[in-house]
Order: sequence, then structure tokens, then C-alpha cells
Amino acid sequence: MDHAQENLELRQRLKVLEEELMRAQRLSSVGALASSITHEFNNILTTVINYAKMGLRHGDEATRTKSFDRILSAGQRAAKITTGMLAYARNSSDRIEPADLKRLLDDVLSLVQKDLQMHRIGVDLMAPSSVWAMANASQIQQLLMNLIVNARQAMTENGRLKLIVRDNKAEGWAEVIVSDSGCGIPHDKLPHIFDSFYTTKQPDARGQGGTGLGLALCRRIVEAHQGRIRVESEIGKGTTFTLKLPRSESPAGFIDTSAA
Repeated sequence: MDHAQENLELRQRLKVLEEELMRAQRLSSVGALASSITHEFNNILTTVINYAKMGLRHGDEATRTKSFDRILSAGQRAAKITTGMLAYARNSSDRIEPADLKRLLDDVLSLVQKDLQMHRIGVDLMAPSSVWAMANASQIQQLLMNLIVNARQAMTENGRLKLIVRDNKAEGWAEVIVSDSGCGIPHDKLPHIFDSFYTTKQPDARGQGGTGLGLALCRRIVEAHQGRIRVESEIGKGTTFTLKLPRSESPAGFIDTSAA
């Protein structure tokens, strides 16, 4: 086998391994939310069971209608979570096309909302109805999930997570800012946080810490999008990540019904 053929095969193998690593990291992010999602489903099932019992005990139409409404609402909440999880775990498209960053962020928040509530983390969301970027939706969702989970892990109870989506027309960027009020990152470690296998996380009570792959994959995603990612941090005050992606106009024929 000549060197050219060997190099080609090595590059193909590397591409396959990178794709597998992306999938593994994606599922790892969902795993970090398993406890809170299980807790949420337990609450949903409790609601369904209690209102089903109430509807069976009381024969009047008003009580039964109220019971059906609450059961329907709980079922819809469960469906939203499972749909979001399945879409997040399975979506592996490699297309880059116009994507609404606000909608991508909303989908991620539907998965992490209970986790944030369980850890008493407040969320400040500042975003217009839509900001469009040229993006691979599944990869950007994975990036946002990683940044938000990292931010939550850096904070204690009563922390604040600030999320900003903005359209920087003057510079040609669609931007997302993820900012926490957590412990911060030492200045000597900041230049290395996007390096593979470098982590600032200490092992938890079960001996589990960071893999050092999440932010490295974030950088890889941003580079593939010809975007930029910047980090600012101060010990004891928090960390801010700014994601910049090439902006896009709303696709022809798209009608925003989110406020309807």
C-alpha cells in the first residue's frame, strides 16, 4: 500500500472516530440530565394518576372536564420532553442551512429546565422572536447543551444563568451568549479549556469529573461553521461564552407562528 492510499484510509478512519465521539458526547450530555428528567416524569405520572382518580370518584361534568384537562396538559408536557430527547439524541444531519437560533435554544431549554430548577438556578433569557444563522441545527444544539450544563455545574444554588440571542447585522454574525454566576476559571487555565482531554472539573462524590472533550468538540463545531467562540471569566464572579455564527436572513416563505 502506497503512502497516499494509507493517508486516505487514516483520514477516513479519523472522520469515523470523530463522528462516533460526537455521538458519545451528545449522549453523555443527556446522561447528565437523567436524574432531573426522571424526577420530572415522576411528577407527571403523579399528576396523571391523581387526576384520573379524581375524575373517577366524581361524576359531575365540571370535575371530570378539569381532570381531563390536567391529564392532557401533563401528557403534552411528557411528550415535549421525550420528543426533544429523541430529536437531540438521534439527529445526525451534516447539513448547514438557515436555522433559527432562538428556536434551537428553546428546544435545549425544554430538556434542561427541570435540571436547572432542581439546582435552584434562575434563568434570564433575552432574545428576539428569531435570529437566523447558517448552522447545522443538531451540532449547535449539542454545543448549547454543553455550555448550559457546564454553566449549571459551575454554580451553587441560587445562581443565575443569563442567555442572550442577538442579531449582529453590522458585523455579519448571529450570536448566542451563555453566562453564569459560578466559580469562574483561573486565568492560567483559560487558554487551555478548548484543548482535548483538558478539564477544570474536580471529581464529584462518585469520583466522576469532566472528560475534557465537551469544549474541544464545541471548538470543532464552531470551526466547521466558520464561526468564533470566545470565553471571559473571573474567579468568584462567573464565566461568559460568546458564540458567533455567520448570520442568515429568514428563509423565503418562512412564517413565524411562535407568538400565535
